[in-house]
Amino acid sequence: MKRIFLLKGLDCPNCSAKIEKEVGELDGVQSSVVNLMKQTLTINVAPAVANTIASQIETIVHSHEPGVEVQEETIIPVTKSYLLKGLDCPNCSAKIEKEVGELDGVQSSVVNLMKQTLTINVAPAAANTIASQIETIVHSHEPDVEVSEIAQEYYIPAKKQDTNTSYNNEDKKLTIRLATGAAIYVIGMALTVFAKVPLPIELAFLIVSYIILGGDVVWQAVRNISKGRVFDEHFLMSVSTIGAFVIGEYPEAVAVMLFYQVGEFFQSLAVERSRKSISDLMDIRPDCATVRRNGELITISPESVAIGEIIIVKPGEKIPLDGVVLDGDSMLDTRALTGESVPRSVHKGDEALSGCMNQTGVLTIKTTKAFGESTASKIIDLVENASSRKAPTENFITTFARYYTPVVVILAAILAILPPILLGGGWTEWIRRGFVFLVVSCPCALVISIPLTFFGGIGAASKRGVLVKGSNYLEALNNVSIIVFDKTGTLTKGVFNVTDILPANGFSKEQVLEYAVQAESFSNHPIAKSILSAYGKEIDQSVISDYKEISGYGISAMAGKKKVYAGNTKLMDSEHVEYTACEKVGTKVYVAVDGQYAGCILITDEVKPDSKKAISDLKHIGVEKTVMLTGDDEKIGKAVAEELQLDEYYAQLFPDQKVEKVELLDSKKRQGSKLAFVGDGINDAPVLARADVGIAMGGLGSDAAIEAADVVLMTDEPSKLVDAIDVAKATKQIVMQNIVIALGIKSVFLILGALGIAGMWEAVFGDVGVTIIAVLNAMRILKK
Repeated sequence: MKRIFLLKGLDCPNCSAKIEKEVGELDGVQSSVVNLMKQTLTINVAPAVANTIASQIETIVHSHEPGVEVQEETIIPVTKSYLLKGLDCPNCSAKIEKEVGELDGVQSSVVNLMKQTLTINVAPAAANTIASQIETIVHSHEPDVEVSEIAQEYYIPAKKQDTNTSYNNEDKKLTIRLATGAAIYVIGMALTVFAKVPLPIELAFLIVSYIILGGDVVWQAVRNISKGRVFDEHFLMSVSTIGAFVIGEYPEAVAVMLFYQVGEFFQSLAVERSRKSISDLMDIRPDCATVRRNGELITISPESVAIGEIIIVKPGEKIPLDGVVLDGDSMLDTRALTGESVPRSVHKGDEALSGCMNQTGVLTIKTTKAFGESTASKIIDLVENASSRKAPTENFITTFARYYTPVVVILAAILAILPPILLGGGWTEWIRRGFVFLVVSCPCALVISIPLTFFGGIGAASKRGVLVKGSNYLEALNNVSIIVFDKTGTLTKGVFNVTDILPANGFSKEQVLEYAVQAESFSNHPIAKSILSAYGKEIDQSVISDYKEISGYGISAMAGKKKVYAGNTKLMDSEHVEYTACEKVGTKVYVAVDGQYAGCILITDEVKPDSKKAISDLKHIGVEKTVMLTGDDEKIGKAVAEELQLDEYYAQLFPDQKVEKVELLDSKKRQGSKLAFVGDGINDAPVLARADVGIAMGGLGSDAAIEAADVVLMTDEPSKLVDAIDVAKATKQIVMQNIVIALGIKSVFLILGALGIAGMWEAVFGDVGVTIIAVLNAMRILKK
């Protein structure tokens, strides 16, 4: 059984990894994934333990993050909206939003002061009784406000909020607590230095400051120890600071806790900023849809619009669902989807993708997909779930921290105890060194900054129109040595035009084209469309029967009483038709009627303008081999490969043969490197799935290709692949920098601490300072 839990307020990458691991080790749990972006825990659990798992999960979560609220999302919530007529107080609005959000069954609560509305997501079981509770809360703050439920079909849903009010309030409380503790600490130190107050008074200030700043850390350490989890950052901070008090280093003890909390605060802000950066990209979610029903225009939620309905999109509005333009001309801002700043023009008959901003004219659009299947919805889902798939480096750091912490605690104990026994005396000095060793050794810099960098890298790629489905794929892009391309629609435009007709055996050009049109009239293949376009007349499909599309060969059909074949040389050979092979470069469609060869239609495709530059840039950034696979004939494959300066090409391939070629190339790649495949067609899905990294051209790509791919390029430009690898390399570079910075500086301070050269103040920099440096360095990727 799949179960999802909302971990409201979770913002610590380190704790997320621990929760994921410990829940995954529970009896009956087959898989456990924490998504820090969505603040969710998703598990697959055996039915036998499904009823008892929730309490175990809550215990684990609260052992690491006591303030996180755990709610199960087992049922799709009901969305309800209320009009709060007369509401005009921002302060009261915030209080109403918060208190309604805390009601049982309510998963989200948003007050829109401009529209005077309250929108909630509530569990179905509580939906019928929630209205009276809401009215009570509203009237406790604003007695004169009139509360009424808005009919669902006319309700405009509020945009999904990434952060909730309760989290922001906790943030403010932490700020106040840090400021208060720091102020008391500074006053105590000032009185000690300038007024020379007695030690008891100094201690009183320092102890009060320590309790305010570190009470929660010590309490958390005690709770963890009682549950058998000893070696974590709470334990390290508690032991080292209490130990510093014991040996008389009072100001240093409080300073360590103060700066530790400051580091945690910076971590929280960094995660929040990363999450917000990614959520801003998700601003493509439409707020509403204007639908024409029964001759009237009504505003409803996009989820309520059916396929085939007519929607109206005015200038300044987002297109809510994918569709085809029935009427109107406009310019569309596609930046949120493609990363491209130049607007795209659309006219009658063009495809309009959800998430684009309509800029100039009014568009009438017929929807072709439901909201859940539309482009905007899919992009949101892809990016939000990307952090669930962790990179090997992330997993390594999590494992490393698990073993590293106990080792340094043991080393610190040896440092504090062994030298005084062997050398005699000096217990205070060696215990002080042991505590310094403990403070420096805390692994926060690594366990925070590494996931944060990958998190930001996914966001940076999204800004450039590249959707990466997981940080594991982002890391894999660094090691790509072979890139295999499909030809049609990937390196070429996939827009075919009939350039010549070569009749034979007494048939005219018009007859050859007409027979080909009759055979191809039911096909959606680009080649078939080009032949239909060249014919340009109405086709009487009633005379066509016994239609068969033969994969990799062509088409056979009855046109009246005549048997027509249209396809490649393999089809002619299989049907024993004597034909004359065309020597010109291009895609050839051979036509036979009642077993007699009628002629050949020559169709050409054009190479994309940036394909050559993309291949050149890929080689420049270290890709060792570029290969093209195509189902077209040898001459076309050779011509395109030579024009683009590809290293290898394979032509006349069936879909299953493409998989075989990828497997062959994969077996020859350099050890430790990766093979990527780039394609856009539905027949590319098996190859995309087989490659180490499957990359789909998303602009005009098929749903099947996008579903099977690991990376989606939102435009049809091969050069976007260079952007993807560029971001991946920048992300990896920052990750490695943080590992070197953290381990390098910590190693120096550990040695200095063990030698007695570094004291508690240096230890603070060795821990908190390094953490802040690593976090700030990780944030650079967002500017990429």
